[in-house]
Amino acid sequence: MKLQKAQRHQVKLKIGLSGPSGYGKTYSALLLAYGITEDWSKIAIVDTENNSASLYSHLGEFNVLTLLEPFSPERYIEAINICENADIEVIIVDSISHEWQGKGGCLEIHEMLGGRFNDWAKVTPRHNSFLDAIIQSKCHVITTTRRKVDYSLDQDNNGKTKVTKLGTKEITREGFEYELTVNFEFLNDKHLVNASKDRTGLFAGKPEFVINSSTGKKLKEWCQQGISLDQIKMSIYACTTEDELKTIYAEHIVHRKEIYDDIVRRKTELDFTTNTIINDNVINA
Repeated sequence: MKLQKAQRHQVKLKIGLSGPSGYGKTYSALLLAYGITEDWSKIAIVDTENNSASLYSHLGEFNVLTLLEPFSPERYIEAINICENADIEVIIVDSISHEWQGKGGCLEIHEMLGGRFNDWAKVTPRHNSFLDAIIQSKCHVITTTRRKVDYSLDQDNNGKTKVTKLGTKEITREGFEYELTVNFEFLNDKHLVNASKDRTGLFAGKPEFVINSSTGKKLKEWCQQGISLDQIKMSIYACTTEDELKTIYAEHIVHRKEIYDDIVRRKTELDFTTNTIINDNVINA
């Protein structure tokens, strides 16, 4: 454990779009993705919404992976892995709500186990693995989430029960938006959004607006600031000692998953070189 200077790293965007059905989440996600890549062939949409992605095929030749029930966390993870292995740059998961509340999703899994509080101990790790697949993905990921009206039952001064509308609530496990770079909430069916969570500072406190490809370009410019993964890998192969490799691995926590194989490979190269020198010295002696 030690203090070290903070460094800005280039990151992969994790963006959320949430709103009721019909508010334009899928269409906006595709425009965002195109703004990030400017290449439709590098976009893949994991479609759980009855082939709704096909409605926007006129936009460009993006890729579609149709995900049918059961909507277990593991099937979502498999879909994300397929997209990553196909060298996709932006993955749209449309939508993640089925993983929580759909057929074969976490709530149904919990109910099948018995519906007891203790049964969450078996469900939560599976859900967390799904979240990790999104957050730790080597691709930019855009998720869409359905929202529903949330109510509470209260008593007035006369003791009568009344229903109070609290606004809308995302259909996924509470706290998901805190894992994201930006979370856009749709305000109406005119596609207006505001940022309910924003780590970039580009949208927080700004007036509502309509998402387009320029929004994606702004986010891409933001995420490309700082040290790139390529620069880190170059420094790994420039290392001449194991201690230097350990220092790099300790400094770049954000990219540990991506650089692990390179760290191991370079260590193997250094060990081989060291052993060769030792053997040569023994022979020459």
